Amino acid sequence: MLQQYNPKNANIQIWVGDRLYPREEAKVSVFDSSVQGGDTVWEGLRVYPEGILHLDRHLNRLFESAKALAFENVHDKQFIRSAIRQTLEANGMTNDTHIRLTLTRGEKITSGMDPRLNQKGCTLIVLAEWKPLVYDNESGIRVITSSQRRNGPQYLDSKIHHSNLLNNIFAKIQANIAGVDAAVMLDERGFVAELNDTNLFLVKNGVLYTPYAHACLHGITRGFVMELAQEKGITVSERDLSLTEFYNADAVFATGTMGELTPVTEIDGRIIKNSAKNEIRLKLVELFARNRPLHCQKA
Repeated sequence: MLQQYNPKNANIQIWVGDRLYPREEAKVSVFDSSVQGGDTVWEGLRVYPEGILHLDRHLNRLFESAKALAFENVHDKQFIRSAIRQTLEANGMTNDTHIRLTLTRGEKITSGMDPRLNQKGCTLIVLAEWKPLVYDNESGIRVITSSQRRNGPQYLDSKIHHSNLLNNIFAKIQANIAGVDAAVMLDERGFVAELNDTNLFLVKNGVLYTPYAHACLHGITRGFVMELAQEKGITVSERDLSLTEFYNADAVFATGTMGELTPVTEIDGRIIKNSAKNEIRLKLVELFARNRPLHCQKA
């Protein structure tokens, strides 16, 4: 499903560095680490009328990722929350908004890989756009399995929410060529990790399963869904899961900030007939909607 340009975003204000700029003026230096090596961490935030869903969890993951990559002179939470608040207020955004929150290692004194060349502190980018959910949670999505494997921690730890997304992009290209919505990415052993952009769950005989987060992102929505399920007495099992188990599931769905809980109706041409109407998925959708306002926070 290709995201569409929204004319409402033509004149948005975007935070770069330490202030807001009009869309056409919002730029970073060619010496910035985002340009030099994709050396950034980021979070995707969803704005609802009650606030930003799981804002603290997202900011904690941002700081943990920055620490893992040894970023220096990182802005504090108060500064980042203020930048988010000012951006939303400048654009009059209170709902139906996606925020791409990016923290780069910053501008270098000269081009090069060495982080010691970054002597000006980090660069903060708050890009807030009017944007609906990416996927249709009624009709669901069709996916194929990509030949591109998801990174394991021996290569680049998926617990770091970094911007080196070329393997995910390559998987998405394969999905585009196949005429489907997304691609399943396997780990180095051949077990299912996640989709190129969201986490995966399957339902079988009343049990909710999801892959270990060894080679996939430990998604905020993934964790929230697991919490909701456990609170309502739904058995949740994290384990290695093969494609065969997904093909034969009672239901499969994806979770993510930009899609919430999206049914997967076809994998590699195998139809997952009950994904959209599965009782457990529908219960989790209901619980998500009911509990979401309790987990939204104002910047």
